[in-house]
Amino acid sequence: MTRNTDANPEVFNGSQSYFVMKIKKTTGNLLFILKELKKHPVAMLGGIIISLYIIMALFGPMITPHSGTSGDLTDRILPPVWMEGGSWNNILGTDEQGIDLFSRIIEGARVSLAVGLIATTISVIVGTSLGLLTGYFRGWLDTVVSRIADLLLAFPFLIFAIGMMAFLGPGFLNLILALTFIGWVEFFRITRGESLSEQKKEYVEAAKSIGRSPVKIMISEILPNIIQTIFVLATLRFGYMIIMEASLSFLGLGVQPPTPAWGSMIASGREYMLNGWWLSTIPGIFLLVLVLNVNLFGEGLRDILDPRMKTK
Repeated sequence: MTRNTDANPEVFNGSQSYFVMKIKKTTGNLLFILKELKKHPVAMLGGIIISLYIIMALFGPMITPHSGTSGDLTDRILPPVWMEGGSWNNILGTDEQGIDLFSRIIEGARVSLAVGLIATTISVIVGTSLGLLTGYFRGWLDTVVSRIADLLLAFPFLIFAIGMMAFLGPGFLNLILALTFIGWVEFFRITRGESLSEQKKEYVEAAKSIGRSPVKIMISEILPNIIQTIFVLATLRFGYMIIMEASLSFLGLGVQPPTPAWGSMIASGREYMLNGWWLSTIPGIFLLVLVLNVNLFGEGLRDILDPRMKTK
């Protein structure tokens, strides 16, 4: 049996019009951001470079010339192609185990981007949800969550993450948990502050007066008006999460071998700085370029999306 959409065309057309309106609004917002990015060439360059990193990570297995986890010891510590003794077979040289450095860097990009994206996403969801709830309802919930947030902020992020990884043990999932355990706090604080400010405005009072539920008010009224601030903060924290992942991997507490990670590659290459400087330097440059452009892109988005940053 097929559903007869002609039986109630008004409902069908109304639902269709709603989704069309949402698609047009989303497309319009993206076009607006792209248009404004043209006025911020540095931020646009940052976005392009980030896109290249993402493409490199997504299609890594298709573009890596060699395995990133196994190599030939007879080819250990070969120099990059532009140095004497280098070859196009190993563009960036090889490491101390004879593994192609370019292939390891590409696979390491997948780890860094995955950790940064997952940790930031979980932090946004947890922090934003708690911020909306405490900012709207206040009371004992606000007191308890705020005191927990203040307690977590008393610890430096890296020191706390090191302690968490020492307790949980190294590994990808434990790394995500350690980064998000304190990463939500900043999103909570900014969402709570914005929620406290927004719920005093007339549009929220109007929604309350017509009997809308608190959940609908938080999701449909307050959240859309603060989502730009959260999005900009998430972009900036994304780069910070990548730095934290590299720092923990550098200390041997993050992603474990044989899985390539930029931090562990930098750490293992320190012993060969005299005859293999590229083992640490090249992964460090890739990390530097990615985080720098994430921050430049985030700063550009802040100028575009935050009305307080706009100049006449």
